Amino acid sequence: MTSSATPKAVSRLVEAFSRLPGIGPKTASRLTYYLLRSGQEDARILGEALLDLHLNTVLCSVCCNISEEDPCAVCADPARDRTTICVVEQPLDVLAIENTGRYKGQYHVLHGHISPMERIGPDELHMRELVQRVGREVVEIIVATNPTLEGDATAMYLSRLLEPTGVAVTRLALGLPRGGDLEYADRVTLAEALAGRRKMD
Repeated sequence: MTSSATPKAVSRLVEAFSRLPGIGPKTASRLTYYLLRSGQEDARILGEALLDLHLNTVLCSVCCNISEEDPCAVCADPARDRTTICVVEQPLDVLAIENTGRYKGQYHVLHGHISPMERIGPDELHMRELVQRVGREVVEIIVATNPTLEGDATAMYLSRLLEPTGVAVTRLALGLPRGGDLEYADRVTLAEALAGRRKMD
């Protein structure tokens, strides 16, 4: 959404914003013109934060999560349960699970999922590092990939990959969300809820 009347610096930032996920040309233009109006101080703060993001973050050599130090706070915490590893697709998934306050084990971040359409295979993900972590201590791997075709394919691949280790591989339960009505649930969700039913305590 730029023209010859648009300054090059503006066009460049619009294009940069447009490359971010979920941001189209209109939103990119709005963000650019907002920063232009807000002044140099806001632009400086944003620029420094972006630079800091890359200069002061590392991948944890144990779990591959993004951290300020290596190993990360979770891997370095002696109070965490080292017998269980929860495998997720992205660092944001770690935050989601941590926010439940219910999981006290370790994590492993794949940084994506298997997707032939996007030319992402197992070698592009942090799977080898996961296999190397499975030793005598680990008794369960919880596969918490997204409930999508790609997430399911990744989960199946991990299950086969980890089979020779003898460790138990489990998958997050799928089904009805709490507070939802049965009449609004789709067939797949209902089928998964039935298949994943458990004994009432």
